[in-house]
Amino acid sequence: MLIGAIVAVCIILAILGFLVPRMSEHARRGTDKSLGAGQRVAGKAPGPIGRLLSKSVGTSRKAADKSHQGGKKARRKSPV
Repeated sequence: MLIGAIVAVCIILAILGFLVPRMSEHARRGTDKSLGAGQRVAGKAPGPIGRLLSKSVGTSRKAADKSHQGGKKARRKSPV
């Protein structure tokens, strides 16, 4: 379920980055804030579970940022 949500967010950010690059920054920042809060909360879990959960949310955060950048990069390269 969580993986599907992250994939959906990545796809939406990539599409927004391609269609409306400037306005998509708000969506990226909102996603980054919410995943950042989740990463901080997950890191407070005890022991190695906290590190594992924090790392997985951090990886999701990184993937969302990369897909947004990919959409913006594709827009720059397109002839439109």
